[in-house]
Amino acid sequence: MLNFLRKITQEVNAAQGLPDALNLVVERICEFMNVEAVSIYLLDEAGKNFLLIASKGFKPGSDGKISIKKEQGLIGLVAQREEPINLEEAQAHEKYVYFKKTGEEIYKAFLGVPIIHQRKVLGVMVAQQREKRKFDENEESLMLTVSAQLAGLIAHAKAQGGFEGIKRAVKGKQSKQIKGIPGAPGVAIGEAVPSYALADLDAVPNREVEDTEKEIEIFNDALSLARDEIKVLSKRLQGSLPEEEQALFDAYLKILDNESLGVEVITLIKQGNWAQGALRDVIKQHVRHYEEMDDEYLRERAADLRDLGRRVLTYLQAEEQATPDYPDQIILVGSEITAAKLAEIPREKLVGIVSARGSSNSHAAILARSMGIPTVMGAVDLPLANIKGQQLIVDGYHGKVYISPSATLHREFQRLMREEKELYDGLEALQTEQAVTPDGHHLPLLVNAGLAADIPSSLDVGAEGVGLYRTEVPFMIRDRFPSEKEQQQIYRQLLEAFSPRPVIMRTLDVGGDKALPYFSIKEENPFLGWRGLRLTLDHPEIFLVQIRAMLLASSGLNNLGIMIPMVTSISEMLEAKKLIQQAYEEVSEEDPQIEQPKIGAMIEVPSAVYQAEDFAVECDFLSVGSNDLTQYLLAVDRNNSRVANIYDSLHPAVLQALIQVVSSAHAQGKQASVCGEMAGDPASAILLLAMGYNTLSMNATSLASVKWVIRSFTLKQAQDLLAKALLLKDPNAIRDLLNHALEEAGLGGLVRAGK
Repeated sequence: MLNFLRKITQEVNAAQGLPDALNLVVERICEFMNVEAVSIYLLDEAGKNFLLIASKGFKPGSDGKISIKKEQGLIGLVAQREEPINLEEAQAHEKYVYFKKTGEEIYKAFLGVPIIHQRKVLGVMVAQQREKRKFDENEESLMLTVSAQLAGLIAHAKAQGGFEGIKRAVKGKQSKQIKGIPGAPGVAIGEAVPSYALADLDAVPNREVEDTEKEIEIFNDALSLARDEIKVLSKRLQGSLPEEEQALFDAYLKILDNESLGVEVITLIKQGNWAQGALRDVIKQHVRHYEEMDDEYLRERAADLRDLGRRVLTYLQAEEQATPDYPDQIILVGSEITAAKLAEIPREKLVGIVSARGSSNSHAAILARSMGIPTVMGAVDLPLANIKGQQLIVDGYHGKVYISPSATLHREFQRLMREEKELYDGLEALQTEQAVTPDGHHLPLLVNAGLAADIPSSLDVGAEGVGLYRTEVPFMIRDRFPSEKEQQQIYRQLLEAFSPRPVIMRTLDVGGDKALPYFSIKEENPFLGWRGLRLTLDHPEIFLVQIRAMLLASSGLNNLGIMIPMVTSISEMLEAKKLIQQAYEEVSEEDPQIEQPKIGAMIEVPSAVYQAEDFAVECDFLSVGSNDLTQYLLAVDRNNSRVANIYDSLHPAVLQALIQVVSSAHAQGKQASVCGEMAGDPASAILLLAMGYNTLSMNATSLASVKWVIRSFTLKQAQDLLAKALLLKDPNAIRDLLNHALEEAGLGGLVRAGK
C-alpha cells in the first residue's frame, strides 16, 4: 500500500491541474482496490451543493452534470458526520438517493470518506461495488489517506482559481469576501498586484493568455536567450570537462530546441495558458517521467531539466522585473509576502498587503505594522491566479478581504477610511504628552527599532526611549559580518539621537526564521535549535566584538542597556555576563568615560518564566518577548497559517506567565517590560498596565494609539478588567471583554474601522 500511496502522490503532484489529478485518482483507486466505481464530489463555491467532478464506473458524461444538495443522500451524510460510512448494501439505507444519470443503481456496496481541509468539508470520495460487501479496514484507511492528501491540493486549487468546474456560473465580476487573520490594523482600497517568487517554477500561478501570438513570441525569445546562455557556458568549459560530460551541453541545446521543448510549451499556450504556466507544466511532466525511471543516471537528469526550466523562466520574467507598471494604490498580494517583496514596491503607492500564508506574528505582519500598512495574513482562499488588477478592500482589523466590492461596499469603506484618518490625525496632539493614566500613573512607552530610518519616526511620536533595538538588522542587510567600527558607528547614531533617554540593545538574535545570507544555519527544527544566545555563546568572537562596539558607542552618553535574547538557564546568563564584563574591562582601558551598562534578560521561553526570580537576581531588568513566549507556551509556530488561529497572546496561560514574570522582577526590586507585539496592541496594553509592567516597547506606529488608551483608563479600571479577564478561559472572550471596554471609553476606532 505504501508504494501505491507514494506513486499516486507523485502522479497527483505532477498532474496538469486539479481536474487531471482527480481523474487520475479515481482511475488508480479503481485499479488498486479492484472496485468497479470510484467518484469524487466537491462542494460548490456557494457551499450548498456537491458536484460530481470525477468518476470511474459511472455513465459517460456524468462528471460536472450531477449536483446533490449538501444534506442529501449518503454523500450528504458522509459530509455531515465528517467520518467514513461503510455499507454492505447502500440501497437499504434510509438516506440512499438514486441519481438516474449516473447509472449507479447497479452498485450495492458503498464506502464514502470526507475530504476535509482545516476543519472544513470540501467534498466526498466514494468507492462502490456491484455485489454486497463490507470494505475492509485497509481499504477504508487507503481511502482516508488519499482523501487527506487531496484536501490540501483541492483547497489550494480553489484558492488559486484553478478549477472553474466547482464555481457557480456568474456573469461579470462578482464581489467576494475572503477571510484571513488580522495582520496590521487599518483599512485600504486599491488594485491587486500579485507577488510570486521569481525563477521558481512551483511558484508560477495559472493565468489566462491575453494575446496568444504575443505570448508565443515572448516564449520563443526566452528560449533563444536560454540557448545562447548554454552555448556560452559550453564554450567556457571546453577543454576543462571530459568529452562525455561536454556532450551534455549538446543535449541541453536539443531540449531547448523549438522542435522539442518549444513545441510542447507552445501547444499549451495555444490552449489558453500563459508562457510561464505552460513552461511549468511541461517541465514538471518531464521531471516526473525521469524521476520514475529505474536507471539512476537517467533519474539524475531530472535535476538538469529543472535547471533548464528555471533558466527559461528567468528570461520570461525579466521583462516584468525591468519595467513594472504599478498602479497608484497597490494592494500587494501573494502566497507568502517577504520583506524583500515589500522593498520592491514604491512605498508611496503601497496601501495594503494580503498574504495567503503566515499569521499575525509573521515577520511580514510585524514589518507591515511598523510601516502602518493594513494587512491580512493567512488568507488561504486567495484566488492568486486571476486576482491581478482587481479592486480589493483590505480590512486589517477583522482579517477580511473583499474582491471586486460592490459600489455600496466601496462607499462604506471609503467613509470608514475618512473617519480612520480623522481619528489618527487627532492623535498627533498627544505626541508631546506622556502616557499617564487619569489617576496619575505614568507608564513610559518606548519604541522597537532596527534601522537608522526608524529614528525620526520614533522621535516624532514622542517615544521615551528605545526598548528594543534589533541589532541583527545591520547584520542581515550585509554580505558579511559588520566590523567593530561599523557596528560602533551604527550604535552611536542611535544612542546620540535618543540621549539621554535609554536605548536597550538586544545582542545578535539570529536563527529560527531570521537567517544571515553569509552564515547559513540548516536545522530540522530551527525554532528549537541554534539561535539567539546559544549561537553567540558558541561564537564568543562575534559576541565580544558586538559588545565592545556597543560600549564604545556609549562613551559620554551612558544611556545604553544590553539585553540577552533566548536565554533558557541561569548558567547561560552568567556566561554572557562574564563576556560582557571582559569586553567592558578591555574598552574601559581605552576610554575611562564608558560606564557599565544595565544588563537584562529576555523572557521568551517557559523555563525562563519559571526561573524569572532567579534571573531578576542576576540581572538589572527583565523584558518579555511576547511573540516568542506565546509561540513556545502554546506550541504554535507563529509563521504557520494552519495553526495561526491558535496563536493568541491573550491566552490565559500567557497572561498567567506575564503576571509571574512581573511579580518575580518586582520581588527583587527590578523593573520589567514587554517589548513584543503585545505591547503595541491597544487591548492588551490595558492588561499590561494593570499587571504593573514598568515600560512597554512597540513599533512607532502603535505608540499614539497605546498612549491614548493609557490616558483614558485609570489604573483601578485596568486592574478591574484584569481581574475579570483572569476569570475567563477563552482568549476570544478576553479580547471581547477588552474591545467592549474600549468601545465604552470611546476608543473603539483603535480596534475596528471608523471612529
